[in-house]
Amino acid sequence: MGIVPHEVWDLHKGKVFRLSKERLTLPNGETVELEIIHHPGAAAIVPLLADRRVVMIKQYRHAVGQFLWEVPAGTINPGESPIECAKRELPEEVGYRAHVFQKIGEIYPVPGYSDEHIHIFLATGLTPGRQNLDTDEILDVKPIALEEALEMIKRGEIRDAKTIIGLFFTTLKVK
Repeated sequence: MGIVPHEVWDLHKGKVFRLSKERLTLPNGETVELEIIHHPGAAAIVPLLADRRVVMIKQYRHAVGQFLWEVPAGTINPGESPIECAKRELPEEVGYRAHVFQKIGEIYPVPGYSDEHIHIFLATGLTPGRQNLDTDEILDVKPIALEEALEMIKRGEIRDAKTIIGLFFTTLKVK
């Protein structure tokens, strides 16, 4: 059960998220003001080929000023379910379609300041198709052996949280 804020001010409304300031009283009696990023949620997909290679992307992320290794993911559109988002994003970003989607987890990537909720799916039975990238997506697609992707995490080459967790959840589902 959450704490209900006394007051809420919208500070910014962007294309994807909304930033608000909330005044609330904590269980210890302290009244605080917190800034919260409200996000519609997202779906992340671990596309696993029959030979245990994960279809990864290396995508430019301006907020950190570099290319990051990631699994495909996208923001849930209004009225869209997490699975519908996953089914839309997979072919858009990597050009594959999946015959099977299995939900393998959910995360709150930064609960200290955002309510973003990411649903993570394992996609199997992949068939190649065509990408349909958004204009702001700059990425390369590369299948990488699951075991190599785990080594890339150990070496610090994969640092994206949803990707690390998605790969970890995948190891729990496939032996």
